[in-house]
Amino acid sequence: MLEKIFYGDKKYWSWVIFLLILIGIGSIAYITQLKKGLMVTGMGRDVSWGFYIAQFTYFVGVAASAVMVVIPLYLHNYKKFEQIVTFAEFMAVASVIICICFILVDLGQPQRLFNMILHPTPNSILFYDMIVLNGYLLLNILISWNNLHADYRRVPHPKWTKVLAYISIPWAVSIHTVTAFLYQGLPGRHYWLSAILAARFLSSAFCSGPAILVLLLLILKKVTKFDPGKEAIHTLAKIITYAMCINVFLFLTEVFTSFYSNIPGHKATFIYLFKGLHGHGNLVGWMWVMVACAIACLIILIPSKFRNNPELLVVGLILLIVATWIDKGLGLVVGGFIPNPFEKVVEYCPTGYELLISMMVYSIGLLILTLLWKIGVGVKRELGIIPK
Repeated sequence: MLEKIFYGDKKYWSWVIFLLILIGIGSIAYITQLKKGLMVTGMGRDVSWGFYIAQFTYFVGVAASAVMVVIPLYLHNYKKFEQIVTFAEFMAVASVIICICFILVDLGQPQRLFNMILHPTPNSILFYDMIVLNGYLLLNILISWNNLHADYRRVPHPKWTKVLAYISIPWAVSIHTVTAFLYQGLPGRHYWLSAILAARFLSSAFCSGPAILVLLLLILKKVTKFDPGKEAIHTLAKIITYAMCINVFLFLTEVFTSFYSNIPGHKATFIYLFKGLHGHGNLVGWMWVMVACAIACLIILIPSKFRNNPELLVVGLILLIVATWIDKGLGLVVGGFIPNPFEKVVEYCPTGYELLISMMVYSIGLLILTLLWKIGVGVKRELGIIPK
């Protein structure tokens, strides 16, 4: 099946070459970071996790979201998801690789990663994060590739892949739960010290990830004429809407708890994010954009009349992705470091090097996703599911 990535039209090759160019540009920035160290980034003693880890956190959720297709199909025999489950699992593979790449670039010197293998520390959450991420990557590769290969050979799916699919369901929950525990285990950071942080992570994952999947499937439909099915899209849209409602509710619960308790440490970060603290407020504008996008997407997604309109659905999903990305891919990590334990505000802003390197990682993920989906489309075209 691998040979299918070598056959495509001009649009396909133009897209692949464009991604390779972006990877090349980002690689130059990464080589500079390797030479000079993390001093080229905006991180420091006070904000030691920045844009890289924020993107890692967001894409762990995108990876985990594949379970929103796996559960209805494998546990409830919802056949409408049968044609899109492989694409969802391939998206999970690409997302986990993005996560691993962001960890690598955040380490400064990538060889430090081997310390976790050579000198394992079972009482460290990072140790378990390594296990669940790599385990989830392996599960999705085995399930998606072997099922697609069975389709290619026109034989039934291996029974053991269904067992692995069942295992992948709690495993998907674990990868984002363990990620949340990385933050929850730091008692000096009030913004993260919350018992519902893992629940917030999962709710945002289960709306943002499927939203990205739906948008990509709609793009795929235009480019290749692959029809994911109107009912499948409508069902995913419902799942996205419920998850986003829960996500907003949990966020407001955190706001209520922080201000009703009147504990200064819990209020400080929210004040910094939405109003500014001690004259500092780099993220204020971003957070209010997040609020506006969250409200607007719910206005579009909650009424079925709006949600089932293809044009409005696309707008609603884009607004949702922007809202969740700002909240979890920007505000959560950076905001958690402000104020520092000395109640001082040291702001963080990603440098050009960080943005270029992040562009490289995004491009690597998109390239992997493109190649995997190209194989999936090729197989489905041979089976007659997609018109030639």
